[in-house]
Amino acid sequence: MQTDYLFNGIRGYSRFKRFSYLFEMENTEATKRLKIIKFFDKYGLEATIEAFGVSRRTIYRYKATFKKSKENVSSLNPKSTAPKQIRKPTTPKAVVDEIKRLREKYPNIGKAKLHVMLHSWCEDNNLLLPSESTIGRIIARDKDKMRLFPQRIDSKGRVKPKKKEIKTRKPKGLKNAPMHLWAVDTIQRVTAGMRRYIMTMIDPNSRIAFAVAIPTKHTTHTAKVLEALIDGVTTNDNQDKFSILSDNGSEFKKEFDALLQKKQLTHYWTYPRSPKMNAHNERFNRTIQEQFVDYNDDLLFSDIDLFNQKMADWLIEYNTEIPHHSLQMKTPVQYLINTNPQCQMLWTNTKT
Repeated sequence: MQTDYLFNGIRGYSRFKRFSYLFEMENTEATKRLKIIKFFDKYGLEATIEAFGVSRRTIYRYKATFKKSKENVSSLNPKSTAPKQIRKPTTPKAVVDEIKRLREKYPNIGKAKLHVMLHSWCEDNNLLLPSESTIGRIIARDKDKMRLFPQRIDSKGRVKPKKKEIKTRKPKGLKNAPMHLWAVDTIQRVTAGMRRYIMTMIDPNSRIAFAVAIPTKHTTHTAKVLEALIDGVTTNDNQDKFSILSDNGSEFKKEFDALLQKKQLTHYWTYPRSPKMNAHNERFNRTIQEQFVDYNDDLLFSDIDLFNQKMADWLIEYNTEIPHHSLQMKTPVQYLINTNPQCQMLWTNTKT
């Protein structure tokens, strides 16, 4: 896992990362300039210009700086290119206050809409209309970014702002070994005002899949299904950690997420309105509905235990008998065995 995702959300990590990148870049540049100076002392001016593509003036400037600092390598680091005199914003305070008022009246409205809405107000007050980019910079310079958070009341009657949650998102291009990432989701079925849910789980690598029908999508039920999955894919001989990928549904919070933290497992969340990040599970949801649920829908609402028994039989056939196009017409179990020849017991490696 990349460290950018491992430590993302920790206070101060972003600043430390920028500093470390800058420090690394400066050390690399200083070493390069010292190499130019040593090459110049050994081979002369013309050879140095031809080898490094730097001007005569630059070479002598490096050499003078190095000599002046009593041969301190850090003196060769690039100097700051920031301007000595920074222009101060000249936007009238009245315009800033009006932007803030509009952002409070229409919570967190964007700069493009603000630019249109400010046009008539600026004309009435004989003020220059700021550009769309200027409005964006005015908002960015504000201490709180002129951003409002919805208010909520806790169990003790205290009013607290509802702030944005920091979640571990699925890294781009994430690759996992078989059985080391499980994508989970829920299917909702409604009949005569009654709701039933099916929690589905699939390994995107091998396409091994499981599913359990639950009466509600409360986290007490989804956490029990997750615990059964954890117990089923881990043994005393196989304690490798795996990850869970889910959308931002309420059924994957509270007790479900707490169980993952207790087991020290990573919980990846997809971005809002991004079902393609969990595409394998979405496709499996369609398959299980078209091939099983649609033909046993009444049983789901009348006898959920019997429904789960029949679905378990179907899942065994899905994993062991039905070939998959994405697996070159192999079954998930065949593919798992072929890609892991040392493992012939599916869940654990056989020791010799």
